Amino acid sequence: MALTTLDAKTALVVIDLQQGIVALPTAHATGEVVKHAAALADAFRRHSLPVVLVNVAGGAPGRAEQSRPTGDFPPGFADLVPELNVQASDHRVTKRTWGAFTNTDLEAYLREQGVTQIVLAGVSTSIGIESTARFAHELGLNIAFAIDAMTDLHLDAHTNSLTRIFPRLGETGTTQEVLDLLEETRA
Repeated sequence: MALTTLDAKTALVVIDLQQGIVALPTAHATGEVVKHAAALADAFRRHSLPVVLVNVAGGAPGRAEQSRPTGDFPPGFADLVPELNVQASDHRVTKRTWGAFTNTDLEAYLREQGVTQIVLAGVSTSIGIESTARFAHELGLNIAFAIDAMTDLHLDAHTNSLTRIFPRLGETGTTQEVLDLLEETRA
């Protein structure tokens, strides 16, 4: 379903736009993704809506068939990109799993703020964003996906999330559509 509305108390949740992740080869240029996410963050702040900036600083234990990083990340890996213009009012979440809700204070923070909807952006579409969206959906939150403010390491995984998974969890739209709805509903 296309993006139709934003709830009165909507929060922006930006996933893993950090130095070590944006440096990886992705399906779409991370510069554009960062630019769109930064525009969303600025607009949410301007409208006094919550901005949540999530980074990843570890991984869940357990065996997997595909290799994944183990041990400590290099210095600066988890630092958020400067384009996000982190503000004191932003809520910061550091995760050690794919999704931003597991073993963090994100759910409690959103409840405390009275949030009923989140707009998701960041990297990686099929991992961090999708995991966070699935959990948010199970919590009963409305979800909007800013589809041009996200990318993945693999184009096929990105496309699968956008076309098969996200329409079952929420509504999708462009950054501009989110910005337009913010202006229309908060004028």
